[in-house]
Amino acid sequence: MIQILQVEGMSCNHCVKTIEEALEKIEVKSSVDLAGKSVTVEFHEGKVTLAQIKGVIENQGFDVV
Repeated sequence: MIQILQVEGMSCNHCVKTIEEALEKIEVKSSVDLAGKSVTVEFHEGKVTLAQIKGVIENQGFDVV
């Protein structure tokens, strides 16, 4: 499944790397659009839920809206 999440609080390439690395740990492919304030995630619903993905992003200090 592919989902686009709106994420507030990202301001630099370090933010991008932080999110991508955190999601990689739970086997979620991601692409961060810093200018668009969004994160596109690709995941298998049987392994990870959207709520878990949002939680991982929020645990890094960002707000999923």
